[in-house]
Amino acid sequence: MNDYTIIEGFKCYNPEVAFSNNGFSPEAFDILHSTEQTNFWFRGRNRIILYMIRKFSGFSRKQRFLEIGCGNGIVLNSLRKSTNYELLGSDIYIQGLKNAKIRLKGVELIQADASKFIDANNYDAIGVFDVLEHIEEDKKVLHNLFQSLRPGGYLYITVPQYMYLWSQFDDIAFHKRRYEMMELLEKVKEAGFKVEYLGSFIFFLFPIMLVSRSLTKFKKSKEIKGTEEFISGKMINGILQFFIYLDEVLIRMGLRLPFGGSLICVAKKEENII
Repeated sequence: MNDYTIIEGFKCYNPEVAFSNNGFSPEAFDILHSTEQTNFWFRGRNRIILYMIRKFSGFSRKQRFLEIGCGNGIVLNSLRKSTNYELLGSDIYIQGLKNAKIRLKGVELIQADASKFIDANNYDAIGVFDVLEHIEEDKKVLHNLFQSLRPGGYLYITVPQYMYLWSQFDDIAFHKRRYEMMELLEKVKEAGFKVEYLGSFIFFLFPIMLVSRSLTKFKKSKEIKGTEEFISGKMINGILQFFIYLDEVLIRMGLRLPFGGSLICVAKKEENII
């Protein structure tokens, strides 16, 4: 890795983009920090992510795990409670790292631009959860992560699915794209990985999501808040969480859900790759 600069207590490898870039809004970190711990989408997604990591990487042995775009640290916090992994979190924004530091006592957190990040053969597993869609050079990021993994290591990815679901929420969230399944498959394989699992989630809630996204087309931009999709009353939140739990049940049964609002991919850097 390159030389770094210390800013606000964090090693910053690309300080020129630590406070402002075109990938995300730094103000969103504080809003999400107060909602993501109980929100149905984050909780459901995290359970599915943890299931996949347990299934492919296992929780029993010591491993070095890096999360790219760790944000406020909600996934790393779940791993910290469930495993004895050596954890490292990276985000392009200082603001996300400051919030993550509150949750992740003893976890190393660094600032870095994923399109420039290469830490060759240094990790057993890497997670990139709803991050690639914010990055123009997603192919370059996947190539960098391939180099950063040790042979036999796993890459875990989640991304939003289907460009026809594009709405003003995606604009506000600074998304560059939503992915088609074959597009993600081809990009991951092109980077050198063997894809072990690729499937959808947000399956049972997909009709609601489709209607909700369609209705935003009739709203003016100033009427839409970027975090609106993540905020709901306690009762509604519980109901929505139940439907994502049904997704999880089917995935645990070994079923590949045929469609959904998001994709999850598990890819491996094969042992004979140096």
